[in-house]
Amino acid sequence: MFPEYRDLITELKTSDRHFLQVFNHHNELDQQIKNIEAHLEHRTHEEVEDLKKQKLRLKDELYTILRRTAAKQ
Repeated sequence: MFPEYRDLITELKTSDRHFLQVFNHHNELDQQIKNIEAHLEHRTHEEVEDLKKQKLRLKDELYTILRRTAAKQ
C-alpha cells in the first residue's frame, strides 16, 4: 500500500499514534476480509461489503495523512 510513501509510513508509525491506530485497524480489516474470502470466517455478503467500505475509508484517511505530511516536509 502506497509504495511511494514507504519511508514516510515507517516514520509515521513510530511518531504519530493516530496514524498507527488507523494503519493497524486497516490491516486488521484486510486480514479479516481475507479470512472470510478463504472461508475461514463466515459472514453475509452485506457484512463483507461493509468491512470493505470501512477498509476503503481507512485507506483514504491514511492517504490524506501521508499527502498532508509529505507536503509539509
